[in-house]
Amino acid sequence: MIEIADEAGVRVVTLARPERRNALTPDGLDALEWAVTDADQPVVYLRGDGPAFCAGADLDVVADLDQHEAESFAEHGQRVANAVEATDSVVVAGIDGAARGGGVELALACDLRIATAGATFAEPGVSLGLFGAWGGTVRLPRIVGEGEALDLALSGRTIGADEALRMGLVSRVVDEPRLVADEIAGNDAETLRALKTRMRDDAASGEQETAEATTFGRLVERHADAIAEQRGKGE
Repeated sequence: MIEIADEAGVRVVTLARPERRNALTPDGLDALEWAVTDADQPVVYLRGDGPAFCAGADLDVVADLDQHEAESFAEHGQRVANAVEATDSVVVAGIDGAARGGGVELALACDLRIATAGATFAEPGVSLGLFGAWGGTVRLPRIVGEGEALDLALSGRTIGADEALRMGLVSRVVDEPRLVADEIAGNDAETLRALKTRMRDDAASGEQETAEATTFGRLVERHADAIAEQRGKGE
């Protein structure tokens, strides 16, 4: 269900269940969490096999759950999304084809969402009397704003890559999202981790600024030779 390929600077994690549009079961969630959080590479590139990125939770699983089990499944998905968000590596979602429900929520937990022109997005749970419960009601309004989030969730409508770009759901629309992962991996690994940590910090602004200055000082000391060389070039 989850395939891993370790390459220079990038771990490629593939949701490999195309016959089910890469829908996730509990075992799939566990495998995904391990694949992302175990990476030594500075960048993890998450993609889907076949014509979909991820259809979200496998409805064959959901249909057999009682109330308590459904709550546990939601919490399971939340833990995995939180782990993806918190991991040291920069996680880039390369979205080609359909992202639905939990697939959107998984992408929201990534640091960057890069789409192709053929990518589409929807939170269709409302049509079943449900909603996205893998952190979707938290991350979606935070990323696209409350109005856009409510429009997507309440209507269940499908949007294309251009509209997703306009509302900030994705960062870029490109022909080959993997190239963005490679571009990021070409930078210093410690600096990438520091940037992610600082931008994810939810402490009070004064504490964030102190930590920002401390981290900047450490990086300047570490890269003193490279900075001096660049200064010598007059840039």
